[in-house]
Amino acid sequence: MAVGEVLTWLLFVALLVPAGFVGWVIGHYTGSHGGTRTVTVAASAPATTTTAATTTTAPAPAKTTTTAAAAGSATAGKTVFLSNGCGSCHTLAAAGTSGKVGPDLDTAPTADAKADGNMKLAAFVQQSIVDPNAYIAKGYPKGVMPQTFGSSLSKTQLADLVAFVVASQK
Repeated sequence: MAVGEVLTWLLFVALLVPAGFVGWVIGHYTGSHGGTRTVTVAASAPATTTTAATTTTAPAPAKTTTTAAAAGSATAGKTVFLSNGCGSCHTLAAAGTSGKVGPDLDTAPTADAKADGNMKLAAFVQQSIVDPNAYIAKGYPKGVMPQTFGSSLSKTQLADLVAFVVASQK
């Protein structure tokens, strides 16, 4: 083996070993101290109860023209709010956001629901997500919120988001 070949191998080892060690340290450190983690959030199952069976005849429910907002999980709704970028446009203390493009969700939904025919808060919030131009808050232009935002959410995500915004009202 020639002297030049030996020096090449020594140089190779001298550079490779420290680089490998540094790579291992960086990978080890970020893997256990704040690296990327995937978190799966699942809605909790509803509680079930058992009661004795009884037979009764109830009148058929009356048809209504309004649709009540489905009950959702406020905890899961926070995840929907944050993962869909709602905070980039809306202030909401419960989510730790301070957007100024859209209405302040800490106060506006309650006042705007009253101004929009005294709607129930959950129904108003749901309508504002699904059909954002149905009611425009004072001081905000029409068409700023994407018209397709509500349809991009599943029914469960929509119900959870509504529950979160409603639960966050002061």
